[in-house]
This record gives sequence, structure tokens and C-alpha cells, in this order.
Amino acid sequence: MSPMKFATWNINSLTVRLPQVLDWLAANPVDVLALQELKMTDDKFPHAAFQAAGYESVCFGQKTYNGVALISRAPAHDIVRNIPGFSDDMARVISGTFPLDFGAPTGDVQSTIRVVGAYFPNGQEPGSDKFEYKLAWLQGLRSWLRTELVKHPNLVLMGDYNITFDDADVWDPEGMRDQIHCTDEERYELNALIAVGLADAHRLFPQAPKSYSWWDYRDFGFKRNRGMRIDHILLSQALQAQAKACWIDKTPRRNERPSDHAPVVLELT
Repeated sequence: MSPMKFATWNINSLTVRLPQVLDWLAANPVDVLALQELKMTDDKFPHAAFQAAGYESVCFGQKTYNGVALISRAPAHDIVRNIPGFSDDMARVISGTFPLDFGAPTGDVQSTIRVVGAYFPNGQEPGSDKFEYKLAWLQGLRSWLRTELVKHPNLVLMGDYNITFDDADVWDPEGMRDQIHCTDEERYELNALIAVGLADAHRLFPQAPKSYSWWDYRDFGFKRNRGMRIDHILLSQALQAQAKACWIDKTPRRNERPSDHAPVVLELT
């Protein structure tokens, strides 16, 4: 298999940050990029701009909020929007199947990879209706992924999870304890995803302390590295031996008018 790269990035409005995404792709020619928080309807999606840059694109958007897309070198097949079996009027999940070695003919499932790009619910605050929706959504995702992993042993789940794994993912673990993104309930559900047969790609490799993927715009959060790691790439057991590296690219967070999130990149070889 030729080396391949996968990335996820919450761009917090594609209307505002399309030039930044195109610039990043030019400098980082990944095979599949999952985008979250498009904040646009499907008819507004800039397919032509990505095509001019050499990429295919599929999207699932809605006005003002949410919205997800897969940007890829090869066309996506078997596209599914949202979680089958879970009723939801929010545009949060888009899935597609790609050849594992682009340019090679596809055959059985061993020569393909299933990519699930997701924008997990924020949850607002523990005890709220939105928090209960988040937990139910996570349970629906897990139930579906169990069957999806049987059909697609090569699977990557990547996106903005809005959950930290543990204190190492938080700049102020004591101050954030039991707050949104850091509750025991959310972390239980995140680890339940691991239990169905996935691994946190970032922690398969040595990482610098205080490696975060999101920083608040306020109070010089990025400059002071007051962030959280809430953007994750999970990969199936069948792919773990092929994982070569996983890193957070903080460069775009230094842009003028940046997203508050940075891309996370996985390399398979």
C-alpha cells in the first residue's frame, strides 16, 4: 500500500475559510479531509473550487449550523449521511468508501477504507436537554459503528468529538472537571467507541505534553496554549499496524481570522 494521509478539521464556516482550506490542502495534499461546521446549505457548497484544486467533494450541510464534508483525491462511494437508525435533523455525519491505495483497482473490502467524518454534538452543559441528546447520539453512533466495522474492517472515524479523553487533553483539568467536554458521562461514551474496536491514533505515537486541537478565541487562548484536544481520529484494529504517524498541525491556527480548531492528520503506510 502506498502511504496515505487522512485529516480532520473543524473550519468554523467554510464561507469564511475556504481560502485557508485550499491553501492548507496545497501545502498538505492529504488523500481525504473531513470538514466540520460548514455552516452552509448544500447548494452553496464550493465543489468547483475543490475540483479546480484537484479534489472531489461530497457534503451534507444546513443553514447557519453544523454541516460536514469529505474532500478527497478519489471519488467517495457508498455515501451515507447521518447515523442510520438514529433520527436526527442535524447535519452531523457523512461517510464514504475509498480505495486504500488510490490509483489501484478496488476489489474486496480489504482494498477499501471506510471514512466516517463527524461533528459530534457540543452538549451545552451537563443536565441540559442538549447534553442528553449528545449522550443518545453517541450511543446511536456506537450501535451503528458495530455493524459498520463488520462490513468495513478498514475504518477511520474522524472529526470534532467535543470530548476529551482525560486530564491530559485539558489545559486546566481541575477547573474543567465535570464541565462540558470533560464529564465522566461523555468520556464513558468516548471510551465505549474504543471498546467496539477502535484506537486513538494520536496516542499510538509519542506526543508533546499539552498537545491540543482547540483554543478559545478569548483571553489569548492560543497564544497561552489554553486549549483542549477534542478533535480525534480513531482507526480500526485492522489499520493500526499501518499507522505511521498522527499529529496536530497548529499552523493554520496562526492565520488571520482562523478557525478555533487545528487540523489533525493521520498517515498510513
